[in-house]
Amino acid sequence: MPRSVLPDPATRLGLRELCAEALAGILQRPGRSALTMLGTVLGIGAFVAVLGLTATASGQIGARFDLTRATTVQVSDRPRADAGPPGANPPIGFPADADRRMGRIDGVEAAGVWWSVPGNPRLSARPADGTPGVTGIGLYAATPGAVRAMDPTVVSGTTPDAFLEATAQPVVLLSEAAATRLGVSRLDDRPAVFIDDLPYTVIGIYSDVRRQPATLLGAIVPAATALERFGNPSAEADRSAQGLIATRVGAAGRVAEQVAVALRPDAPDAFAVQPPPDPHSLRDTVTSDLTGLFLALAAICLLVGAVGIANTTLVAVLERTEEIGLRRALGARTRHIAAQFLTESTVLGTLGGLLGTSLGVLTVLGVAAAKDWTAVLQPAATLPAPLIGTAVGLLAGLYPSLRAARTDPLKALRSG
Repeated sequence: MPRSVLPDPATRLGLRELCAEALAGILQRPGRSALTMLGTVLGIGAFVAVLGLTATASGQIGARFDLTRATTVQVSDRPRADAGPPGANPPIGFPADADRRMGRIDGVEAAGVWWSVPGNPRLSARPADGTPGVTGIGLYAATPGAVRAMDPTVVSGTTPDAFLEATAQPVVLLSEAAATRLGVSRLDDRPAVFIDDLPYTVIGIYSDVRRQPATLLGAIVPAATALERFGNPSAEADRSAQGLIATRVGAAGRVAEQVAVALRPDAPDAFAVQPPPDPHSLRDTVTSDLTGLFLALAAICLLVGAVGIANTTLVAVLERTEEIGLRRALGARTRHIAAQFLTESTVLGTLGGLLGTSLGVLTVLGVAAAKDWTAVLQPAATLPAPLIGTAVGLLAGLYPSLRAARTDPLKALRSG
């Protein structure tokens, strides 16, 4: 009977031996291996952190949007045929009872009309005495409903009411910054400031507003007082009369559809209504912009990591040429050599992916804790992240492993 031929043990490389050889190659130069993994760690960490932070920030954008912008509707006059000659200030297009008409719409919490007083009136702490007035303070006219819609934080005094509006009283509501510049700090002695050298009693001081932040460095007088003393609002788009409506959350869209008819049932086209933008669209836009930007940076880091792994593996092949030749001379096949170096690069990529994922998760948690946010981590993006590192290491090690496998054992031994 013919003698059976047994396979040469030297030509067999089991999984345990393969992993042991790869691990020995990595631990032989720990410093180089750590630097090789750095690019993958940064790339995967950036990938996980970007997706986590954009998801977390999107939730905060939606929440903060609902607090202010989702409850604000603005209305403005459209240009009219009876506006008069160019440069003239046409009569205000809002009806005299605009506050009441807008306030009766279901979902409205406060509504009124306001505008920037034309002509740049002079504000000063004293009547004309040859000194210039205080510059940088804007003068605004507002109905009581508009002041309530602005939602000022009153630190002293009160805001204009219906009586002051109906009787066109010379009173003024000052922002805290304007009061400081005009030298007004207390209201118990009924102080007055001068606007175009006429006295106005200061009835209140506010430190902040929820809407119309332009008034934070300004003074507000009743709308009737402004019409009587300064004339009609300007026809310029940014200084014309505006309707300001504060609504309940979720009611802004319905209010925006009804307000023009409520103001002028006979001519609803006389007003341009600006509802708040869709919060979902805003959130999606911000999310896509942030994700696109930072994912590009993450891709660059991954590319750098792949190049680093490929370069280090190739250098290892060149440095271990004698070892490769000896292994080939002892019976190792080309696939064994290729598998060894490919396993080394794959292990480096996998370790980099694991470390990068951990770094990215910790970054998201740290930023969320610092900002007092609720961290959002999507498992569909976080869990596969280490596999991306594995793929990067596998692809980066293909060329060096093939070059190692093609090493001629005779030439390798001679070069050693």
